[in-house]
Amino acid sequence: MAVPVLTPAELDTQLKALAGWSVQSGKLHKQFQFKDFIRAFGFMASMALVSEGEGHHPEWFNVYNKVTVDLTTHDAGGITLKDINWAKKANELGS
Repeated sequence: MAVPVLTPAELDTQLKALAGWSVQSGKLHKQFQFKDFIRAFGFMASMALVSEGEGHHPEWFNVYNKVTVDLTTHDAGGITLKDINWAKKANELGS
């Protein structure tokens, strides 16, 4: 079943509850910073398991202790609740 793209008002409401996330180039965006590389990599490994379980995968980039994440639901053509839910789990694991 297709997941609908959030309206601008819905997205704005959701963003208020997502610390550190913004919309950049039509995608949810956040940069996480960790104490060191191993913690950054551990975060990515944990979120990889979440991603596989949900069948929803991020665009992400890692340099040393930083992980930059961009989320969009490609088959829906925009940001959906799948992205919001992934971001909430990332905030839980990345804090």
